[in-house]
Amino acid sequence: MEFNVRKMTIADYNNVLSLWQASEGVGLSDSDSHENIRQYLDRNRGMSFVAVIDDRVVGAVLAGHDGRRGYIYHLAVYPDYRRQGIGCNLVDRCLKVLIDSGIRKCHIFILNDNVAGIEFWKSMEWTPRSDISVISKNI
Repeated sequence: MEFNVRKMTIADYNNVLSLWQASEGVGLSDSDSHENIRQYLDRNRGMSFVAVIDDRVVGAVLAGHDGRRGYIYHLAVYPDYRRQGIGCNLVDRCLKVLIDSGIRKCHIFILNDNVAGIEFWKSMEWTPRSDISVISKNI
């Protein structure tokens, strides 16, 4: 199946949000509001992507960096379009723009019970870490 990948814009928000909401393993919060995603895309221009087939967003990923480390969030592909290289293509594009920005290490955050997601990342040669923990606070 042919798909096109392009940079995500805020105009994609409703379609991308629908994809994330329909995707098991994607944890959404207030940080994923229209305004917060707009700000994220503005701060990390050209680093997030959507995959499109026949004008339908079928995959999406957020990526950015803090100047030191890259981060990938909310990679999702609709189930009917999985195992066709869409997720891998989206990740590869994110990594390329991060590398082009001087970033040499990238992290993802994944829910522990997202078994399919963990297996996907392992298949892409990402390494789960047990030596660090994420500690968060809502502010």
